[in-house]
Amino acid sequence: MEVQVDIGFAQLVKLIKGMPQKQWLKLKKEVEEKSLAEQDREDYKDLLLNGPVFSTEQLESLENTRNAINEWRIK
Repeated sequence: MEVQVDIGFAQLVKLIKGMPQKQWLKLKKEVEEKSLAEQDREDYKDLLLNGPVFSTEQLESLENTRNAINEWRIK
């Protein structure tokens, strides 16, 4: 069974501040883990979008090398 409750931000903060220390630490750990996971995803996205790329010359060299290897394998 699932129950959904609309709580304002101020009420949520008040509830969290009233939590026992053990529950507060558990909640804090969960939030930090989610934050780290999101940061890792952003770092990965930045790497993919801004990372190094091959130049046209490097791509041509790679293609020539592959063709040469393929010719050698066929003989």
